Amino acid sequence: MRRIMYVENKSGGLDGDGRIGWVEMSRTGRSYTYRGRRLLKTKSGYKYNCVDEEKGDEYWVSGPHRDGADKLYGGTVQIDDDARIEYWTKIRKQPDRVADSSYRAGASTRTADAMRRNERRVRGT
Repeated sequence: MRRIMYVENKSGGLDGDGRIGWVEMSRTGRSYTYRGRRLLKTKSGYKYNCVDEEKGDEYWVSGPHRDGADKLYGGTVQIDDDARIEYWTKIRKQPDRVADSSYRAGASTRTADAMRRNERRVRGT
């Protein structure tokens, strides 16, 4: 089955390059294929859920969020050209943005509260 998903390379650390693109899921659901890479699902991992079969790089693969908060710590997300129209019209429901090949993702709801607490501590409020 082929569907649009969020793919983030975590091999360089917790905050990697994030992309939205077409991902082919295996029949068994145990692997994904994205841009020629076969990503095998893992049952354990710190902030990653797949490993590149060939290189061993770690990836986070998930369905894209409707609010665009796909990156765990926020940042820029690139959108593959062949996925832009589907992503902006069907997932984000913002057809006026189909020309945009990237967007600024807010922090995921999983980390947003912790980030706000840390910011208050730094400011001393």
